[in-house]
Amino acid sequence: MSQILYRAEIRETPLLRFAGHNFEPLPSGGLYWHSQETLLVADLHLEKMSSFARKGHMLPPYDTGLTLARLEADMRRTGAQRVVALGDSFHRDEGTTTLIETDRARIDLLTDLCEWLWLSGNHDPRPHALGGQCRAEVELAGLTLTHEPRRGTIGLMAGHLHPAARVHMEGRTSRRPCFVHDNRLMILPAYGASAGSINIMSPAFTGLFNWAGLEVTMLGKGRTYPVSPKRLVAG
Repeated sequence: MSQILYRAEIRETPLLRFAGHNFEPLPSGGLYWHSQETLLVADLHLEKMSSFARKGHMLPPYDTGLTLARLEADMRRTGAQRVVALGDSFHRDEGTTTLIETDRARIDLLTDLCEWLWLSGNHDPRPHALGGQCRAEVELAGLTLTHEPRRGTIGLMAGHLHPAARVHMEGRTSRRPCFVHDNRLMILPAYGASAGSINIMSPAFTGLFNWAGLEVTMLGKGRTYPVSPKRLVAG
């Protein structure tokens, strides 16, 4: 019975069609590429709270553990054979050296489970000695995986901007992280437990997308929701 329910749940999940490929958007903010058995995640920002603590801002340092637990659950749920982290995996380059023992052990476990690619970001541009491989960007099945979005490249998948959508429906508004693409460029939401978000109606996104072809998928509680760009509002 549980297997039947699980399969029913998967069928209800909306698929994203981007640049000729099908992807499954996960409620966590991860994106599973079935044909490549690849899990894509952007902007983990591990060790963000410890970075703040070093500057005198004493915040609970639980964000890394929460993000890694979320990532482990997605890996086991999807059975991914490859993980690509699209940059800013650590809030600062030195974050790889401030991991507590349990978090470092969990990273070692996860990177041993499958092929693992860490792409460099603006927060963590330098290679590190953790498991997996460090790359600037990756070409996979005709698509370009990188950290910062840019115009002019068809089939580019990136993170960096932490997109969120604010929608107006039935007299109410709701704001949630989202996947956004125009079939040429896709930007993934930030995956990290402590990462913030930016409304896709803000100036940070100006000029990146062809709005006539825009598709938006919001993260919800336990599922994702495609929303019409006509319902998007600023703020």
